[in-house]
Amino acid sequence: MASHDGRLKVAYYGDDFTGATDTLATAARAGLRTLLFLGLPTDAQLQRAGPLDCLGIAGAARAMSPDEMRAELEPVGQLFARLGAPVMHYKTCSTFDSAPHVGSIGAAIRILQPHAGNALVPIVGGQPNLRRYCVFGNLFAGAGENIHRIDRHPTMSRHPVTPMHEADLRKHLAAQGLAQVAGVDYPSYDQDAEALSRQLDALLARKPDAVLLDVAHTGHLATVGRLIWQRAQTQRLLAVGPSSVVQALAAHWQANAEATTTRIAAATGPVLVLAGSLSPMTALQVQAASSYRQVALDAARLTGDADYAQQMSAQIAGLLAQGRHVLACTSAPDPAPGSAVDSRALAQACGELLARVLKAAPLRRLGIAGGDTSSHAVQALNAWGLSYAAQLAPGVALCRLHSDEAALDGMEIMLKGGQMGSEDLFQTLLHGTA
Repeated sequence: MASHDGRLKVAYYGDDFTGATDTLATAARAGLRTLLFLGLPTDAQLQRAGPLDCLGIAGAARAMSPDEMRAELEPVGQLFARLGAPVMHYKTCSTFDSAPHVGSIGAAIRILQPHAGNALVPIVGGQPNLRRYCVFGNLFAGAGENIHRIDRHPTMSRHPVTPMHEADLRKHLAAQGLAQVAGVDYPSYDQDAEALSRQLDALLARKPDAVLLDVAHTGHLATVGRLIWQRAQTQRLLAVGPSSVVQALAAHWQANAEATTTRIAAATGPVLVLAGSLSPMTALQVQAASSYRQVALDAARLTGDADYAQQMSAQIAGLLAQGRHVLACTSAPDPAPGSAVDSRALAQACGELLARVLKAAPLRRLGIAGGDTSSHAVQALNAWGLSYAAQLAPGVALCRLHSDEAALDGMEIMLKGGQMGSEDLFQTLLHGTA
């Protein structure tokens, strides 16, 4: 396991809350003392956290314009530089869905890299445990039993905000202002360490904006981690990509991320799941959630009718107070033409609804589905941090909330991206794995 030498090794920013909790789980399971802050931490909160190996900040840059990202990320870069972690990690979605006008990975690199200084900006493509693979710079992702090139993926090629129309990540990122992204293809990993290092030096001599590192299977992670960590020892660097950045570092450190599996007990009280995701997988999970009383939320009315939002909050809180488990769904997977609702407005409305529900009916276990929904819902709560409790599914962690408000402190919370988890995930959240 990783040693606790009191030195911060990794400081990361998650571009949405669900992804940030996946990295939290990855680091914690690798033996790193880790805490995820729900915003830029104060000095008092940093002191309260104590010595950390890995520090995270959960953000929402994935849904921001480049100007909004600069306002969000500049203070993060300054903090990370002050904390001095060798690796600054900008955590992206494992499918790299982003665009020049929203959630731009290129914009994030331009903002954060000056706070690191290292000429190397490694981009780790692929996360095999989530069935994401990067081969010769092209990204592939699983859906059902099949693996699809990302621009042919049945969900990501049709993402409502950032559809992926290009599988070559170098071309995808070029559209976001990274004109020169060099690549290290996975056959290069068969070289010895010195030869691979020389290859990287030759690439860096061309002064690329970033270097994309293939990950075709888990065996590549240790090599990628070695490249990143060795370069970070000479000068702090910015690494970009999904949780496989931390997986790669852990593999290099020979931490066994799968050494322990914490069993999850059944919930001891009513459970609320708030589903704001439009993904087909979330729709299947909703259909399979037979233990819940399902409450349909009219997305358009929720965002534009204050009386309706108050009424639905009261209805959900009333059911929870009766001891019922509630699954509140905001959208069908295929809304009718002309019925689209602004995704950010809907996510904010969900956050406001959740805050009202929890004031009226405090809970000990909560689930939120949807990246934007999770981000805004948690931001609406009076909480400052998350720590890892257990793994519900690949890419889905059960976490504990840290808050100065007694009713919220210690609450177990699942934050789930739209595609993550098996069909019975919401049932597992309720009944546990013990």
